[in-house]
Amino acid sequence: MSRSIEPSAKRLARFQEKIAFDRKFAGFGTSLAGMDEAGRGPLLGPVVAACVILPESPLFTWMDDSKKLSEARREALFSQIMDAAIHVGVGHADAREIDELNILSATKLAMKRAGLNATATLCLVDAVRDIELQFPIYSVIHGDALSYHIAAASVIAKVTRDRILQELDQIYPSYGLASNKGYGTAAHIEAIRKHGPTPEHRMSFIQKFLQETERVS
Repeated sequence: MSRSIEPSAKRLARFQEKIAFDRKFAGFGTSLAGMDEAGRGPLLGPVVAACVILPESPLFTWMDDSKKLSEARREALFSQIMDAAIHVGVGHADAREIDELNILSATKLAMKRAGLNATATLCLVDAVRDIELQFPIYSVIHGDALSYHIAAASVIAKVTRDRILQELDQIYPSYGLASNKGYGTAAHIEAIRKHGPTPEHRMSFIQKFLQETERVS
C-alpha cells in the first residue's frame, strides 16, 4: 500500500476513539446499531436514513463522518460496509412527505423505515430523538464524528442519496443535480426560477424563491 492512501496518524487516532466510544455499549460486534441520515438541507429529493450493524471484524480504519470523506473514499467504504455488515437497512421520506410532515418528522419517518427489519439491542443515533423503533435508541450529538457505527450509517445514507440524485439528474438535466445533489447552490436556485420546480422539489423549501420570481415578473 502506498503512503498516499494509508490513513494518517490523526485519522487512525479518530478511528480508535470511535471504536472506544462504541465499545462502551452492549452488543458491539453483534447487535449494536448505528443510524444517521443524509439530505435534511437540500431543496430537492428525499431524506435518506440508514441503520447499520457491523461485526467485530473486519474494522475499517477509514470510517468517518461521510462529510469528511472524498466521494471515492465514501464509495469504497460503502462497498466494504455492504459486504461485511450484519445488517444494513435504508429508509426514505420523499419530497411530498417532507412538505406534509416537516423535515424533522420526515427524518424520523425515514429512520423508522431504515430500522424496521433490524434486530438490535441498542441503536446509536446521530442527534435525533423520539423515533418509533422496536429497540431502544441512544441519541449522540455529533454522533457521526464520535461513533463508528453512526459514521458507517452516515456513509450508507450519503452514498445512497447521492446515487438517487445522479439518477434524477438524468431525468431533470437542467438543474445540475449530479453536482449540487439538490442543495441550494446559486445555479440550482436560478434553474428553479427559470424552469420552475420539478415533482422532486420540496415546495416548503423553495416557496420563497418562487415568490421572488413572481414579484419580479
